[in-house]
Parts: sequence; C-alpha cells; structure tokens
Amino acid sequence: MKGLIVGLANDQSLAWGCARALRDQGAALALTYLGDKARPHVEPLARAVEAPIFLPLDVTRPEQVDTLFDTIEREWGSLDFLLHSIAFAPKADLHGRVLDCSAQGFAIAMDVSCHSLIRLAARAAPLMKQGGSILTLSFYGSEKVITGYGIMGPVKAALEASVRYLAADLGPSGVRVNALSTGPVRTRAASGLSHFDDLMVKAVETAPLHQLVTIEQVGDMAAFLLSSRAPTITGQTIYIDAGYNITA
Repeated sequence: MKGLIVGLANDQSLAWGCARALRDQGAALALTYLGDKARPHVEPLARAVEAPIFLPLDVTRPEQVDTLFDTIEREWGSLDFLLHSIAFAPKADLHGRVLDCSAQGFAIAMDVSCHSLIRLAARAAPLMKQGGSILTLSFYGSEKVITGYGIMGPVKAALEASVRYLAADLGPSGVRVNALSTGPVRTRAASGLSHFDDLMVKAVETAPLHQLVTIEQVGDMAAFLLSSRAPTITGQTIYIDAGYNITA
C-alpha cells in the first residue's frame, strides 16, 4: 500500500498520528512539508517512517503540486490513498466574528482548507488505477457553532459537502472519499484557537466517554478508512470524538 499524506506539521499533529498508524500497517508513505521553516520539524518524522518521497508542498503553488505528483508517478506509478490534513485562515479572520470576515480572508481559507482537497483529489485519482481512498480531516464546528472557531466553521462545512460530491464523482472509478471529524485534540495548531482550553474541558465533561481523543486514536481510524478493510464506506463524515457530537 502506497499513500500520500499532506499537511504534516510536527509530532503533535493529527497527520503524524495517521502517518504512524499507516506505517505500522506496512504502508509506504510520501510526505510533504510547508516550506523551509517547517522542514526541520517534519524531516525527522519522515525519516522515522522511512518515507521514500519527501517534498515541499504549498497547495497554492501549482508548480509544487505538479512536482509532487510527477515524482509519485515516476517513483511508484500508482497510489492507493491520499490523506488531506490542511487548514488555514488568516488570524484576523479566524479570531474575529464571521460577520466581520473579509472577502480576501474567506477566499484564502476556502482555497487552502477546502478547494485544495478538490485539486489534490483530481491529481491523485488517476493514479489510483485499482481504486483507492481519499480522506480529509474535519471538526464538529462544521455543523455547530463553536466559540472561537469562527470562519473555519463554514469552511469545514464546505469541506464536508465537497467530500460527498467527490465521492459521487469518483465512485465509478472505485475511489472512496470520506472525512474524519475529530473532537478537540491537543495539537499545536488547535492551541492557536481562542477558547480552546475551555472547549477541551467541555468535551471531557459532556462526551459520553468523558475523555479526549488522541492523535493515535485518530490515526487508527484513518488507517482503517484508508485501507481495503473499509471497501463500501464513502461520502461519509465519520466522528471520532468520544461521542461528543451527540451531546453538544
């Protein structure tokens, strides 16, 4: 099994939990990093999972997308899965009210966090010659108002809708597309959200299992959905949140 993981930032990220679980299943991994500043944090992780392909990827730069997929096609000839773990919004728009979000900030957040999945799926699917699986990561703020989540709520809602339409488009080719919606997880990216500590406390108090989800648990579920053990699951947003979504 050979797959591409985009969005790995550090050893606390959800993508790292997924990378380790997939590697434990024997998958060969292609990993990317966002520029020179991120490389020192990601390169040791790439070595740890023995990633044979390790390249820079800024999804707003088409030439880097081209280089990545040209390399995968040249080195592997095919692809079994794609994990999309990318989200971004300018701070001024993320930390403010949705009402005050700028048009430019909204466009950037949608392009990087949502349309990038569509662009990458369009490049990955032709390499999935025997079928395959695409997975993106979402959050409960896509359907309920979460204090401090701001414009990322509407953006993640669009991401989940895109999953359903991509699943319909790619189903005839045997390619499955799903989203994994996590509860609050202690990651470096999440720590930048306002009120996040309060959200974690609330999740523990109200979730039926009274616990937070770990990056390892997210990784195990991602590895299942990306594998041949989930052959008929597509177009779904699947919760891994200790049941938080049914009570919040």
